[in-house]
Amino acid sequence: MTSAAQTIEIAEEDRLRADMYGFLSAFLANPPSRGLLEQSARLVGDDSDLGQAMTTFAKLAKAATPGSAEREFNELFIGIGRGELLPYASYYMTGFLNEKPLASLRADMGNLQIDRAPNVYEPEDNIASLMEMMGGMIEGRFGASVSLDRQRGFFNRHIAPWAGHFFADLEGARASRLYAPLGAVGRHFIAIEREAFRLGGT
Repeated sequence: MTSAAQTIEIAEEDRLRADMYGFLSAFLANPPSRGLLEQSARLVGDDSDLGQAMTTFAKLAKAATPGSAEREFNELFIGIGRGELLPYASYYMTGFLNEKPLASLRADMGNLQIDRAPNVYEPEDNIASLMEMMGGMIEGRFGASVSLDRQRGFFNRHIAPWAGHFFADLEGARASRLYAPLGAVGRHFIAIEREAFRLGGT
């Protein structure tokens, strides 16, 4: 996604939300680099379900190599013909790719002034792109600051109906090793966001 440079002051809890969305997007968009694995290996979680999943992920990131992570990524998302998982909203919500959820997302992207990057060929309803969009909206990277109400609407339309199911599938996928606890991180985080939006805040 392309973004407009803008510095916006946001609350610390929103900064942490944006960081989590960015973290998930980084691992779901491409195989992780050595630097990203090393950075992730230093993460420390608390005693919550999310924190314990993060601690497990950090341990596996420390043991992983760029080569092993790339092989796992390819098995999960690329494969020969297709990977084990199809990480697209349209597929999870309709059973087919490039369906109505993608058209709805593109309309909302236009309203939010979010443009597809010219070098990205994946459909915009890929989970990595949606995580990037949420993080960007929180940080104000797409121009004007996006209100909490608009964040909630975007989340409820394009992420809440399926992302939890995707992350559960990632957690249990046959090829998942490093990505199994990442699935747990995503599943718990999406549940937290869903409940926070339901209660009217984050």
